Amino acid sequence: MAGRIALDDIDLRIISELRADGRLSVNELAQRVNVSRATAYARLDRLRSEGAIKGFTVVLDPEVIGLSVSAIVFVNVEQRTWEESVAELGGLPGVERVLLTSGEFDFALLVRFRDLGDLRDVLLGQLQTMPHVRGTQTLFVLQEHDNGLDLSLLG
Repeated sequence: MAGRIALDDIDLRIISELRADGRLSVNELAQRVNVSRATAYARLDRLRSEGAIKGFTVVLDPEVIGLSVSAIVFVNVEQRTWEESVAELGGLPGVERVLLTSGEFDFALLVRFRDLGDLRDVLLGQLQTMPHVRGTQTLFVLQEHDNGLDLSLLG
């Protein structure tokens, strides 16, 4: 796990602008944050090298690309198998996110599929036949709203 780094107001503004548009040029970023190009470049380079910014990606709309069935699958595994289970669960088709959790379930998976048949095939044909899996519970996602990371918690 990466260590914590101190983020000042300029860092937070840079992150905020890049979250809104990850394709900004350094020149445009500098203008929006009201710093020099050299400062914007140095700050961006530091944020990337210290791990605050892990990368840039495309955000897809699952519905638009045909993945209209989303669910959260809670999974319990055999004791002391969580490390190998992370890789196994993450390798299943349709798994977007694997979360190790506390409480009643060991893992929560965010999964996306074209239809219920594909979901059924993975749940019954692959997930529930894994040797470490003790049980599952599936909740369908009816609607999503992504608030993004609340940067005000850092200030």
